[in-house]
Amino acid sequence: MNKPIWTRPFIMTVINNFFMFLVFYSLLTILPVYVLDDLNGNEGQAGLVTTIFLIAAIIVRLFAGKILEVFGKRKVLLAGIFLFCIFTFVYPFVNSFFLLMVLRFVHGIFFALCSTVLMTLAADMVPAERKGEGLGYFAMSMNLAVVVGPFLSLALLQILPFKMIFLGLAVVLLIGFACSFGIEVVEEEKTKVSPKGRMTLEDIFEFKALPIAFVGFLTSLAYSGIMSFISVYAKSLGLFESVSLFFVVFAAIMLLSRPFTGRLFDRSGPSAVIYPSLVIFAIGLFMLSVTHTTGLLLVSAGLIGLGYGALLPSYQTMAIQKAPKERTGHATSTFFIMYDLGIAIGSFALGIVSSHLGYSSLYVVCGSIIIITIAAYAWVSKKRRGRQLETSEA
Repeated sequence: MNKPIWTRPFIMTVINNFFMFLVFYSLLTILPVYVLDDLNGNEGQAGLVTTIFLIAAIIVRLFAGKILEVFGKRKVLLAGIFLFCIFTFVYPFVNSFFLLMVLRFVHGIFFALCSTVLMTLAADMVPAERKGEGLGYFAMSMNLAVVVGPFLSLALLQILPFKMIFLGLAVVLLIGFACSFGIEVVEEEKTKVSPKGRMTLEDIFEFKALPIAFVGFLTSLAYSGIMSFISVYAKSLGLFESVSLFFVVFAAIMLLSRPFTGRLFDRSGPSAVIYPSLVIFAIGLFMLSVTHTTGLLLVSAGLIGLGYGALLPSYQTMAIQKAPKERTGHATSTFFIMYDLGIAIGSFALGIVSSHLGYSSLYVVCGSIIIITIAAYAWVSKKRRGRQLETSEA
């Protein structure tokens, strides 16, 4: 009989993750408007509020695995969520762009710690034989936040000032912090400490997770084209009013397909999910490049949601499965370092592509990146099968 996934600690972990990403995506949506309207900034400054956040997150993820190992998951969980909440309360009192940048950098630090520890805890709680399904459900909390966060924050912006929305988001995190006390944490035995207390590359990376993390990097590189440019692309086509529907369809397809793809991962292995998902994702991106009607835009959204939605939890599961149990935190941080790096580099590099070739060509480039990703995953999968064969013969 299969062990249950939906235990009380797992549910509390999912709720916490949802609240954290709801705040993340809400701020991602309204802060550029806040910079332009209330702080009298320009478009470049509006983009920097996201860039500086991601830079902080990437830097901290380099050490997140070691931090979890040294301080323990429970302490990092409680301190991380509490401080992420406290600094959200600071937003209403920021009255200059410089102070906002400082706050975003600090906020990015605690976001990186919270997201790493929550993912690590979820991986610890899910039974080994149901890892794909369980982590797929966990990832649904992020998918739901992608829609609820921007939709809710933009709707509230029509009736409330920015400062009230910031306070409301902080209260949401306060509820999440209360829920975090219901998460039972099992600490692993500490691994050997580096000689003379020096940091080594093993303290930063889980090398066994790097190959699939690189595949995740390529995937997020292509996905950054959706995150950063879909709104302006739709506006250039005269379809700006359909952008909200794009994200609704995108998220709905992800949520509906997640239980099926998670079970398929556990039953038939990662390749049964990843190959079809990459192909569907590429088709969606190529279709997006020739979109000129709302119908085509929404079909593209469905294909991209179906393809991309199964990839992130599949990669995460593979990264965690490759690492020893006591190195789950390192594997998680390694994966997120590469994933965040793909988003950060993609947002910048694809912006240059769009300025020279246009948005339609941008999505051809994104689709081509996914074709390269298929080849990269085939190499990783071949190496994985080779190691499994060596193990079975030994």
